Amino acid sequence: MSGDIESIGAAITAGLAGSAVEPRHGDGKGRGGGRCLNCGASLVGSHCHRCGQNADIHRSFGAIGHDLVHAIFHFEGKLWRTLPLLAWRPGDLTRRYIHGERARFISPLALFLFAVFLTYAVLAMVGAGGGLGEELNKAAAEQTRAAAIKDSMQDEVDRIDIELAKKDLPAARRAELQAERDTLQKSAGYLGIARSRSREERAADRAAGPPVLANPVEQVKTSANFVTRNKVDTGIPFIDHGMEKAFANPALILYKVQANAYKFAWALIPLSLPFLWLLYPFSRRFHTYDHFVFVTYSISFMLLMFVAVRLLNLTIFGELATFAALFYVPFHMYRQLRGAYRSSRIGALARTSLLLLFSLFAVIMFMLLLLALGAAG
Repeated sequence: MSGDIESIGAAITAGLAGSAVEPRHGDGKGRGGGRCLNCGASLVGSHCHRCGQNADIHRSFGAIGHDLVHAIFHFEGKLWRTLPLLAWRPGDLTRRYIHGERARFISPLALFLFAVFLTYAVLAMVGAGGGLGEELNKAAAEQTRAAAIKDSMQDEVDRIDIELAKKDLPAARRAELQAERDTLQKSAGYLGIARSRSREERAADRAAGPPVLANPVEQVKTSANFVTRNKVDTGIPFIDHGMEKAFANPALILYKVQANAYKFAWALIPLSLPFLWLLYPFSRRFHTYDHFVFVTYSISFMLLMFVAVRLLNLTIFGELATFAALFYVPFHMYRQLRGAYRSSRIGALARTSLLLLFSLFAVIMFMLLLLALGAAG
């Protein structure tokens, strides 16, 4: 219950953040007379021409609900003017916003903030989804349990070895400890916990690499076990320490990655900007701000589409929605490139192919950033 309340609070916070970044725009209908209660300027229309504050200030209980609904959904029209264009004609929306139609649409940054918080709220309420995501969570938890058992057994073996090293240890006690040590080693073998490997064995294993499996879940578990057994030493202390923590408790690292994903979602924008610049290098027609608007609107749409698909996955239309989204992503990129930059059909198709590849690189870099933050935290 508390998690649902936190999720709803996150969605409300998203609306308030969007409202703060994107103030309400007046309709221009004159009211005449009076002064702005915020800055003292003479009022001419429904909003102050100096600071933009609404001329009508309500102090009723019903105004609280009105302000809340307005903050989240922008009922005066911006949301309903922005979302249809973002979904079907993203290039027109991007170009019109860049060329000055700012008051009609939600700004890309405000929409991005709302999309991020909405994604977090929905995932907190309904989860990240079944299938591979849940299987990977189970694999990480299993790896954590195996690591804990291994550490516990190794600690016990180390304790026995220290006691066996004593010269004055009675023979009966030595035989008892040796039997206990043999039992632990047999149990470790039964559980699949490998013995300590020599430097030569680890070098040969690293050269061979982990086996390539068809099942992605088994591949993750096998690869994690391969890295854990070989203990790759980078020579950089903080990296080695982070890897050690990740191997010891992969489930915790996975949790940190999920928790940091929405906090650092903004990093996707600067990570994507250089790749978009590469599509139009040294162009005098397009500037960094143009690419920023393009990237921010594009990422916002992908997040909102992910939320829609995740909610549809709770219904019988889940598989159909996922299938349709996979095909619509490149089509949306194509339409945005063609509309925003006035590219030809062939040019837009070629750049869409590159943009898909660049997007994959940006996501990989983002995931590596999250993994680094999780291991360092």
